[in-house]
Amino acid sequence: MRIAIIQGAFLPVPPVRGGAVEKIWYRMGQEFAAMGHEVVHISRSHADFPAKETVNGVSYVRIPGYETPSSLLKLKFLDLLYSIRAIKALPEKVDIIVTNTFWSPFLLRGERGKKVYVDVQRVPKGQMKFYLHVGVLRGCSPAICEAIIKEVAPECHHLISYVPNPVPFEIKTLPIRREKTLLFVGRLHPEKGVHVLLNAFRLLAKEQVSGWKLKIIGPSSFEEGGGGAAYYQELQQLSTGMNVEWIGPVFNDDVLIKYYAEAGIFCYPAQEGSGDAAPVAPREAMAYGAVPVVSGLGCFHDFIQNGENGAYYDHTADDQVGALAQALSALMNDETRLNWLSKQAIKVNTEYAIPVIARRFIDDFRKIYPVPKNDKNPSASVSV
Repeated sequence: MRIAIIQGAFLPVPPVRGGAVEKIWYRMGQEFAAMGHEVVHISRSHADFPAKETVNGVSYVRIPGYETPSSLLKLKFLDLLYSIRAIKALPEKVDIIVTNTFWSPFLLRGERGKKVYVDVQRVPKGQMKFYLHVGVLRGCSPAICEAIIKEVAPECHHLISYVPNPVPFEIKTLPIRREKTLLFVGRLHPEKGVHVLLNAFRLLAKEQVSGWKLKIIGPSSFEEGGGGAAYYQELQQLSTGMNVEWIGPVFNDDVLIKYYAEAGIFCYPAQEGSGDAAPVAPREAMAYGAVPVVSGLGCFHDFIQNGENGAYYDHTADDQVGALAQALSALMNDETRLNWLSKQAIKVNTEYAIPVIARRFIDDFRKIYPVPKNDKNPSASVSV
């Protein structure tokens, strides 16, 4: 199978500047190549990487992109310019075109349009009705699939498919002792609820939950998806006098997994309207045994079961901060329960491992490109 992946305009591949979607498809592309498929990965150019190269069987094509603007209107315009360039860079012969960009599915029409595998990684906002000429609309969580269903007519529901996001790295055995660390990894943006977490941590300090430290990892600038300088200053003020460590963005997986491995609890209090589809950071944390405490958004429900391998809190409560503090306190004060949940969380490695999800994607691609009668590649027809 000849697979092309078109990544977005604002982050490079390999994901040296972060990006959960970039990280996922970087690993998926290499896994597809290892399975015997031809893969071309188109992404934003970066000073550290050549315009064209082949690594681990994947052909990388890098084209000019942009820094993320603060204006949504400008972002969409820049994405349009980038998408036009990306489509021009597509190989002449291709069987599957995977993309998460806004404009590429709209621009790809005719026979090529039928080959498009739209990777919906955020809550859609009305654009799905413009993509009904494509091959598949892939939701990365059941919640996203439901959101797509609401935007398209019933006769088009057959286009919708669910394949979960993977844990996008290989799991390593680390000689690291787990600590009383509460960890957040993500963009420092209001929609991620970092301010809610800090206020909850302050309540916990008043309750004298002893020995716990909060570590916050992620970018704050608009260019990197954060909430900007004003929001970062607000967070800094909220953390005054508390045991909080500001680590900044970490894009190196080997460094990041050490933070996951030493954390007791991973908190991701995403807010209503955040657009979160299937956050990767909680899966990464669970892979190393950090127990996830998340908001009640539907994007978490396929891989976190409340009370079984993590915990939800009611982000719609009148006292959201108090609800989060209560959920965290219940685990911080019950080491036996925390250790049991940690062992359950690690099981995410089995169901969401890279090879497992890669085979599910290949099966899904077959809806667009069925197995040819003369196809003798055993990897092409493996199912889960």
